[in-house]
Amino acid sequence: MAGERVLVVEDNEMNMKLFRDVLVATGYRTLEATTGGEAIQLAAEHAPDLVLMDIQLPDIDGVEALGRLRADERTAAIPVLAVTAQAMHGDHERFLAAGFDGYVSKPVNVVEFVGTVRQHCGERR
Repeated sequence: MAGERVLVVEDNEMNMKLFRDVLVATGYRTLEATTGGEAIQLAAEHAPDLVLMDIQLPDIDGVEALGRLRADERTAAIPVLAVTAQAMHGDHERFLAAGFDGYVSKPVNVVEFVGTVRQHCGERR
């Protein structure tokens, strides 16, 4: 890991702070978006190494935002992890089927979270 950039898409201020603090403390650089539309724009402009995409967002949901990222050749290959508090049976499979590269459930277990980010960050190389 050498300062990979992670785009965090989260509309909850406390969750955003947690993700930012953990990522920065473990050597990542962060970009932050609070809407799906903003995430799509930032991803196209900055080509992050990983996107952490909240599913419930105020404009378009995370699944729609993922579809738009995958449809754009500039962002199609960026790994995107679904982040949601809707941890119901079958969600993991549903999000993978939608095209996400992985899944992080809230509340976040920090150790598991860092491991998941490390696993997926840099998959484009």
